[in-house]
Amino acid sequence: MAVNLNKDAVYRTAKPKEKDYTISDGGGLFFFVGANGSKLWRFVYMIDGKRKKLAFGSYPATTLENARRKAEEARQQIAEGIDPGEIRRQEKAVKQLAKQNQGRQKEGLPILDSFADITRQWLASIAHLTTPTTHKKKTSRIERLAFPLLGDKPIKEIKSADVLAVLKPMIDKQQLETARRLHAEISSIFAYAIVHNFTDYDPAQPVAKQIPAQKVRHRAAIIDPKQVGQLLRDIYAYQGTYVVQMALRLSPLLFQRPGEIRQMLWDDVDLVAKEWRPYISKTDFHHIVPLSRQALEILEAIKPLTGGGQYVFPSSRGDGRPMSDNTIRTALITLGYDSTIQTAHGFRTIASTLLNEQGWSPDAIERQLAHAPRDQVRAAYNRAQYLDERRRMMQAWADYLDGLKRGADVIPFKRTG
Repeated sequence: MAVNLNKDAVYRTAKPKEKDYTISDGGGLFFFVGANGSKLWRFVYMIDGKRKKLAFGSYPATTLENARRKAEEARQQIAEGIDPGEIRRQEKAVKQLAKQNQGRQKEGLPILDSFADITRQWLASIAHLTTPTTHKKKTSRIERLAFPLLGDKPIKEIKSADVLAVLKPMIDKQQLETARRLHAEISSIFAYAIVHNFTDYDPAQPVAKQIPAQKVRHRAAIIDPKQVGQLLRDIYAYQGTYVVQMALRLSPLLFQRPGEIRQMLWDDVDLVAKEWRPYISKTDFHHIVPLSRQALEILEAIKPLTGGGQYVFPSSRGDGRPMSDNTIRTALITLGYDSTIQTAHGFRTIASTLLNEQGWSPDAIERQLAHAPRDQVRAAYNRAQYLDERRRMMQAWADYLDGLKRGADVIPFKRTG
């Protein structure tokens, strides 16, 4: 294939004619002369059976030497099965993306097609599937822990080693639950990216085995009835603030998660219906907690003090927040019950253990503990089926605890039909 057919003078002296015309320099390189006097370099080639054309610039801004160099590079690419036109389009897209991203960064927006950008899209796509609180927690966890290393990286360029680098500090600190949750979220982001054609694979998948299995730690709880009686007497002798006293006394009666009790809302409490209806974020459903006579007495006693606010047990700081998550734990430590003896969460263990021993329906107990079935149909069925039994159980449980607190020889009560 003949190339470099003409001297520069041929192109320099080329004159416009009535119609456009071209001068071949060989090897697909052409010199275009327009009727209007324009002089342009063109490269014409065949690839995959298709005839294509590239512009190499105008003459004399693009010299003959530069035009021939570009033509030679294009011919080499074609010989390797590469379309030089596609390469040029990709280079142009990269430049356009860089320009766009400069503008986005000035506006505080994530780089296009970066991990942060795809994460924002994924979070928006699942917003209707999660509660605002859960969604906020997911967003915060990813922003704090993943964005510093992955945020600006193009989603296609992230490797398994990059994902492991994000999780490694948590693994080293034995924050395994956080590492496991973040890993699952990163993997979900990549699943979204794959489906929407942003990338081809999930680099988080091989990293799962690098997170050690978490040892199950059972929260300490006293389950001997006589010791439970002493615990209750100590609770009623507690000399802390009135709000903490009431929260501490209510905890064994309701045996719900400590976070749910400290964030109890007056709007969720119906003293007439004798029910507390909290939303349980952990299992994503609205729970019904029947209130025993003893629980009602505690709530009625504290209502004059906190009933005008949002929370039944507000923070002592008066900042509109609920009681701190360490308050009950600190109160128990003050009474001599550290985390190796009895925890706030351990009230659930006390109730579960003793109620099961006393013959109450395991399904009713599990439902009262807010261990909701995954199957929503079954959850709704259980809610209707066990509510009457749970009302009886909660009153019987409160009466039983009163007996233990008095130090009486309490005969374990059996469920009645």
